[in-house]
Amino acid sequence: MTGLRTNSGARLLRQWNIPAKQAMYHKDGVFFMPLDRFPGAYCDPNGYVIFATQQAFDSCQYISAGKRANVHQGISNLPGYVRVK
Repeated sequence: MTGLRTNSGARLLRQWNIPAKQAMYHKDGVFFMPLDRFPGAYCDPNGYVIFATQQAFDSCQYISAGKRANVHQGISNLPGYVRVK
């Protein structure tokens, strides 16, 4: 099933003690809803990356943001990625 909201970002925010106000999850770490609260985090099954501000998110050269954010090579390849698993 695609498009099913799992609330995994909010769950991982608590479970991994991610220091952010919002977290979004994608199983492949590639496609996300854009962040609207900062600091914000993108998560995949193995870790996360934090964007401290809207400016940091908007200026990230690895992300194309529109209605969805596309992290071209996955968040695990971004500087600052924190591996949890």
